[in-house]
Amino acid sequence: MNNQGSLTAKEAIDSIESAVRTENHLRRAHAIGVAFDATFQPTGAAVPWTIAAHLQQTEVPAVVRFSHSSTSRNSNEQLNPVKGMAVRFQLFDGTFTNLTMANIPIFVSKTPDAFIRLIQAFDSNSTWSQRINALIQDTEHKAFGSIFKKLHPFRNFESLHYYSIHAYYLINKDFQRQAVRFEWQPLPQNDDGNVNNSMENELIHKVKLDQSIRFRLLIQFAEPGDAIDDPTIAWPDDREKIEAGILTLKSLRADNAESFIFDPTVTIEGIECSDDPILHFRSKAYAESAKRRGVR
Repeated sequence: MNNQGSLTAKEAIDSIESAVRTENHLRRAHAIGVAFDATFQPTGAAVPWTIAAHLQQTEVPAVVRFSHSSTSRNSNEQLNPVKGMAVRFQLFDGTFTNLTMANIPIFVSKTPDAFIRLIQAFDSNSTWSQRINALIQDTEHKAFGSIFKKLHPFRNFESLHYYSIHAYYLINKDFQRQAVRFEWQPLPQNDDGNVNNSMENELIHKVKLDQSIRFRLLIQFAEPGDAIDDPTIAWPDDREKIEAGILTLKSLRADNAESFIFDPTVTIEGIECSDDPILHFRSKAYAESAKRRGVR
């Protein structure tokens, strides 16, 4: 680390590459996944809270990537129960905004430095069971470890519930700000009970058969006293939520969205990032990862 003790994106990616298996042409996290073209139809329920274009009334196209959180193609790493769902809403004026989520409601660390220390503590040859037990024994990461232990390898991407982890602010036409977190809730029809030897192949098969794989976009509202800038603390379950729209997968992308950088800080008018340090560091880390795999 540098002399000021503030981790740089380069140092973070160097640490990941030293601690776990990575491949030069792949993302340094969530390396393996599958991408689809999709549409998002807003319900209009968010209109009083934001002027964001994709949350008004008009359907917009989107790109969706589901992924394993592992750093390589190694099959043992793909047993990691944390999965990702990244969505880019492509607006008609040529701009876009991203929602990058995972199937866990909180993050493991409050700061980038603490997260990298944790990565460095893992032995690349250790099993996920051993890593989870290490988390539970660590006071700083106990809450995350407890949630993590309840997870297990899943049979598909499309039946998981995904969380933004970080908070954002919605801004309305009167410039009022409301802190929120986002969620993707799968529709029950997504899970038909079938089991495939590949989560990717199962989802591709369903989309090709036009089985209407859909997710509800939920927006959870913070109340006074809720942790806005700390991704390690979940908000109480009784916080108000609204359904902001429906995302529908349409077709497999031939390019697998490999050139896309699903930076969670890319927002548009009507949405602002919170001051969560992990959220803002992810932007720099994503850029460094993209640079190393040849994406500009």
